[in-house]
Amino acid sequence: MRSVPEQEAPVSAISNVSSRLEVTVTRPADIVFSVAVSAGHKPLEESLRMSVDDKALEYHQVLAAGRARLHRVRDIPAGTFVLEYSAKVEAPGEPAPHSEADEILYGRPSRYCDSDRLFQVALSTFPDLTGLELVEAIREWVQTKVVYMPGSSRVVDGALETYLSRRGVCRDFAHLVVTFCRAKGIPARLVSVYAPGLAPMDFHAVAEVCVDGHWYVVDATGLAPRASMVRIATGRDASDTAFMTTVSGRTQLRRVTVSAATEGVLPSDDPRELVQLS
Repeated sequence: MRSVPEQEAPVSAISNVSSRLEVTVTRPADIVFSVAVSAGHKPLEESLRMSVDDKALEYHQVLAAGRARLHRVRDIPAGTFVLEYSAKVEAPGEPAPHSEADEILYGRPSRYCDSDRLFQVALSTFPDLTGLELVEAIREWVQTKVVYMPGSSRVVDGALETYLSRRGVCRDFAHLVVTFCRAKGIPARLVSVYAPGLAPMDFHAVAEVCVDGHWYVVDATGLAPRASMVRIATGRDASDTAFMTTVSGRTQLRRVTVSAATEGVLPSDDPRELVQLS
């Protein structure tokens, strides 16, 4: 990987992002959502509405690890629940902070990034590489060896299953990048984002790696330019960044609609260049 020359550094751009979730609630529920842009962004405009059968509900915000803004709504009655979110943000926002505690946390195995189980595989596949050279080799390996195939993985699948099946979706690609990096001593984590240019449009998941005290975004799918991505949540793996978590009650997700667009031309993206996610 290489640094972006100063004259080519991405300039500020305005992105319009939105999401709409439709959920059938069959038993009174307590739900947590992670769809709002992270606290690292200061939205120029933002709105969030939750309702059941078009009756507005009250909710509250919880600031979570990685500056994720979670929104929780309790005692949702049975009916058709709808969440509608939109924001206008300027990218880049604040750079991701660095701490030794994060290096330790994101260097450990986790639920979907089982770096302990893939330790020997990582050692034999990337034997003599370190630093940014190692990160680039991992990105290229995952991008060329794993087939992007919607619907090919289960929600319970982790990096090991992706390595064995050699297929998956964005979260599977990100999990495998994170896992290989951790196995080779590079702290890495998963980030959920809005991704202008993504097709088909949806919530997107990418990896973020820490080298020399800086966090850089790595997207082995190559499906959207990294410089225009808008951070939502950051965590050890998908268990920390889920857009919806039913704490109690009974629910069924019916429809998810996501939109992300940049005002103007999308930036080009050379996967070998270093890009920091806001």
